[in-house]
Amino acid sequence: MTTTRIAMWSCPRTVSTALLRSFAERPDTIGVDEPLYAHYLATSGKLHPMREEILASQQQNWSQVVEEVLLGPCERPLQFVKHMAHHLEGGVDTSFAMAPTMRNIFLIRDPREMLVSLQRDLGELERFDTGFGRQLELYQRLRKAGRCAAVVDSSELLANPEGMLKAICAAVGIDFLPCMLQWSAGNHSCYGVWAPAWYAKVLTSTSFRAYQAKTEPFPPELEALHDWASTIYKELRAERLQAS
Repeated sequence: MTTTRIAMWSCPRTVSTALLRSFAERPDTIGVDEPLYAHYLATSGKLHPMREEILASQQQNWSQVVEEVLLGPCERPLQFVKHMAHHLEGGVDTSFAMAPTMRNIFLIRDPREMLVSLQRDLGELERFDTGFGRQLELYQRLRKAGRCAAVVDSSELLANPEGMLKAICAAVGIDFLPCMLQWSAGNHSCYGVWAPAWYAKVLTSTSFRAYQAKTEPFPPELEALHDWASTIYKELRAERLQAS
């Protein structure tokens, strides 16, 4: 059986877990949650919540993750992998994203809406924490090679879940299934061990939550980071999918 593999490259705070949960509701799909997280923590030294549990739960060698998970055996026709783009730090070779069975999606969000909450969780932020640089780098590599590289703005996904899910499915060459629009609240077998620390909202959800624009003040110390990230965001957003 040939498995179609969808790699979703996300920056933080982009409803990426909800999109993973949406795809995991499909009977033809295996969902995989951030398989390069342990590699990222091991190479970056970041002190994230549940660090030791995460390191113990996953393979820390990125090349083995590629071989065993991302290109390894899969018991269903479709594999949907949620990645954080910044997990590519630490020397990950992204050649696997060019595999004939691989379809790549880039999930983005206006940095003015996501940097404040990211700072709240991580404290001082660096460029690589946002994932935008890695997203653009991989997107350009895929486009140059003529490979599938679909861009989705998370605010538009929340504003029109059915329309955007149909557009995503069309872009990666699969049928949309209505079951993707709703799911049961609570934990799911596809979630990583870190779910209790990071997934409070999605664990109580049963569908995509309605989009709400951020209204809190933007910290002046984030302006320089915002300006850098916004340039990339706008470049990627210009290529985004339109709702069906």
